[in-house]
Amino acid sequence: MYIAMVSAECAPIAKAGGLGDFVQGLARELSLRGNQVEVFLPKYDCLRFECIQGMTQVYRDLWVPYYDQSVRCDVEYGEVDALKCYFIVEHARENFFGRGKIYGEPDDPHRFAFFCRAVLEFMLKSDRHPDVIHCHDWQTGLVPVLLYEVCQGLGLTHTRACYTLHNMGHQGVVDESVLRQVGLKPDRLMTMERLLDPGNPQAANLIKGGIVFANFVTTVSPRYAWEIEHTDQGMGLQGLLQQYDRKFGGVLNGIDYTVWNPESDTHLPATYGPDTLPQKALSKKALRERLGLEDAAKPILAVVSRLDRQKGVDLIRRAIYFALESGCQFVLLGSAPEPAVNDQFWRIKRELESSPDCHLELGYDEELAHLIYGGADMILIPSVYEPCGLTQMIAMKYGMVPIVRRVGGLADTVFDANYSDKPFEERNGYVFDELTEAAMEAAMGRAIGLWFRFPEYFSQLRVNGMRADNSWNKPGQQYLDIYHHLRG
Repeated sequence: MYIAMVSAECAPIAKAGGLGDFVQGLARELSLRGNQVEVFLPKYDCLRFECIQGMTQVYRDLWVPYYDQSVRCDVEYGEVDALKCYFIVEHARENFFGRGKIYGEPDDPHRFAFFCRAVLEFMLKSDRHPDVIHCHDWQTGLVPVLLYEVCQGLGLTHTRACYTLHNMGHQGVVDESVLRQVGLKPDRLMTMERLLDPGNPQAANLIKGGIVFANFVTTVSPRYAWEIEHTDQGMGLQGLLQQYDRKFGGVLNGIDYTVWNPESDTHLPATYGPDTLPQKALSKKALRERLGLEDAAKPILAVVSRLDRQKGVDLIRRAIYFALESGCQFVLLGSAPEPAVNDQFWRIKRELESSPDCHLELGYDEELAHLIYGGADMILIPSVYEPCGLTQMIAMKYGMVPIVRRVGGLADTVFDANYSDKPFEERNGYVFDELTEAAMEAAMGRAIGLWFRFPEYFSQLRVNGMRADNSWNKPGQQYLDIYHHLRG
């Protein structure tokens, strides 16, 4: 099957979050199963070019409609970890992709709308006819709209669109000029049945457009699918998702075991697995040495997270002190995009700087992330909402016991040691429901208490998590089933 992945991100060359990991992981899994997979990206000036092999120009003078004129583009090709990637190189006066960053520009809607039209224009001009175009989040929400409103009449007659919602908190609510820019007709599309935003009668909603026009819509976990269809997690689009329930479902993300695997991780001082768990102690020792923590008979509780409201920053702040009060060491790795939150964590860092049991690393360091997963005993994820979450799956693979709030993909992957109805060999962590300090502290207290009083049971929870299959194998097959359904 010929599958085109159209995305704003793909790890490791263009990654701002979990979307990049998703596109890389799924594309690789589909390729390994013998499918023809091509990934389409903007050629940002901030790509990690050292990770791209054999970059060459494959198409010159691609003229892309832009309002009542056209903008010249070229298309380049390169391989990233054996993935076939095509890059849109635009020569617009606006310099859409030469901003030094992927997101965060005032004209982001216009930048990514241009990208959507350019990818489809390239497919038409190069006589590409994918069986399925798989596109992601609001940045590519116009791809299904353009496919059926414009490009089907120009030759893309049998191509079908699969659309994945990664985070309903960002919907792409834009001025109707974005539609005119790419050759769409606002008077036809700015209706409540199509792209009109339910909360703003003057605006178009790009995620809504993707939902309405795609042949199938997915999101990144079964629990999150239920939440956004039946609760206010749908951010105003829950009624629309109920309307299109027959073409909507949740597929749990996987993680890439070629990147995240303690049995082969070169960032660790010694590799280990479920049958060689005592070797994890060497990573714990190395983590303490790197961060200046005391070598003591204490568990290490970690947070590896973006520090924003979605991730439960108020609870994370309280957790630092509760962990220390409970006889734990605490390690945090993360950055805060919001200045006020950043200032709060810097104050805590300075306050606890002399503690032999605490270290806050405010930034992101890939090598340190691997060492934290390798060396820490528990990980805390107190999210307000969490579409899928990769952190808990990575942590479990490395023998960490997760303490999580029961939302989204966290609820689909973490099963409480005491209260789950799963058999004991499938229980792997601690879960709480209420978004309160008391609920979080109760779950943390159970986990910490088990580490101190019943170490053999704590070790069994580690092994249970390590033996769970959270690879891309199962979701890869589920997506192939969806694609075959669309072709049929």
